[in-house]
Amino acid sequence: MHKKRWGLNKGIALFCGAAAIGGALAVGRYGVTWPGGWTEEMKNVVFRIRLPRVGAAMLIGGALSLSGAVYQGIFRNPLVSPDILGVSSGASVGAAGAILLGLGPWGIEACAFLGGLAAVMISLALPRILKNSSAFMLVLAGILSGGFMNALLGGLKYVADTEMELAAIVYWTMGSLASCRPAQVALFGPWMLFSIFVLLALRWKINILSLGDSEAYSLGVHAAKMRLTLVIFATALTSFAVSLAGTIGWVGLVIPHLGRLLGGDDNRSALPVSVFLGGEFLLIADTLARNLAPSEIPLSILTGLIGTPLFVGLLFRRRLRIAE
Repeated sequence: MHKKRWGLNKGIALFCGAAAIGGALAVGRYGVTWPGGWTEEMKNVVFRIRLPRVGAAMLIGGALSLSGAVYQGIFRNPLVSPDILGVSSGASVGAAGAILLGLGPWGIEACAFLGGLAAVMISLALPRILKNSSAFMLVLAGILSGGFMNALLGGLKYVADTEMELAAIVYWTMGSLASCRPAQVALFGPWMLFSIFVLLALRWKINILSLGDSEAYSLGVHAAKMRLTLVIFATALTSFAVSLAGTIGWVGLVIPHLGRLLGGDDNRSALPVSVFLGGEFLLIADTLARNLAPSEIPLSILTGLIGTPLFVGLLFRRRLRIAE
């Protein structure tokens, strides 16, 4: 990508990010004016409530976007999302079980994380059992694992109390930052940042994997081992994000395409851009979710409404570029 265009894109992304953060801190049911002149109530609202939520939205959005970009790179499929190995389905089963058992927020998040890991373990175990470690077999195993977890989730919904438990399960599976507390982010945040660091450090090897397994071997990269390493860290990142905020769709599918549009097809530049754009996207969606209705709107509704036309626009632009 031309250096001047790349610099302009970075400047636009940084400006939009700063505007999104400023708007998220200022907008809400309790108004905050910029600049200065704050009352003690305004300071409490900004620093104790909104600022931690802004950090959580940026972290979770960046994590989902990076995971999607990594999966799309290593599987060489632009339609792959972070749930390719059944993470969200498994996490939903864990969260639904915790809700039926009457566990609190910490119990729900712990069970959601364990459920996501269980689904991934099934996905990783099937290729080993079948002695086929190809990317296609891994994707197929993820589809099977996700289908099995969705069946379990349907059973849990069937036995749930329709007045309270079923509504809580459905709301959780639609995603929200309303119950995402600073203490929970402080617990999972360092592990998420570590996973982000590892994936960004290995992003140049995704370029090699995209050439094919035989080419990767000729360049000194063990394709199967490197793919497994990337899958483990991307999946862990997705599991942490889903356990904190529930299932949030479209972020990991759409934003990597926008990251490649702004950062180019080289993963060394596209992946860092995807992290930043994913955080911005989820922050904007969360700000809208808090303010568009009297009660908070689930995030997957807004990410779908925003992400669908955005994805169509990106596909249309891509088609025009291919035609040229």
